[in-house]
Amino acid sequence: MKKHLLSMTLSTSLLFGGMAQAADYVIDTQGAHASIEFRVSHLGYSFVVGRFNEFEGEFSFDKDKLADAKVNVIINTASVDSNHAERDKHLRGGDFLNVDKFPKASFTSTSVVDKGEGNFIINGDFTLNGVTKPLAIKAHEIGEGKDPWGGYRAGFEGTTEFALKDYNIKMDLGPASSHVKLDLVVEGIKQ
Repeated sequence: MKKHLLSMTLSTSLLFGGMAQAADYVIDTQGAHASIEFRVSHLGYSFVVGRFNEFEGEFSFDKDKLADAKVNVIINTASVDSNHAERDKHLRGGDFLNVDKFPKASFTSTSVVDKGEGNFIINGDFTLNGVTKPLAIKAHEIGEGKDPWGGYRAGFEGTTEFALKDYNIKMDLGPASSHVKLDLVVEGIKQ
């Protein structure tokens, strides 16, 4: 019953005006078939790479009606993992993610623009460190189809980049380190 109610709620909230016929998917974080990874230059000499281990989301997608697609993702910012405990502690603090005050980051799509051949731009509002700004994700459909367990899945990859200062992250490691790149892999299970 709970799963049925969740499915009905997602359907109602994700479909624009109830007119779109796109399918609703839940991002498969339970099976670890999705990832949010980041990359920031370290002083211009190398890169700090990491990921967020905990996030959830859903999307609505029909490749024939791409303009009706919707995406919603919520990230637990305390789950930041750069494979270095002391650095992760610093990243969670006030110089960067400020997780005690802002424990969640989120992305909610506002439009999807078809670029052809499985490529599209997802425009949306990204909230990080208490600041919400527009963000565009360059995305590509990897594929979709039946899975071995009787379900149906769709998968995508995407990239985006933003300036840390745009989200009130004031730690200054120099001009080479002013932007962060996000690499996204999303596999959704049709509901």
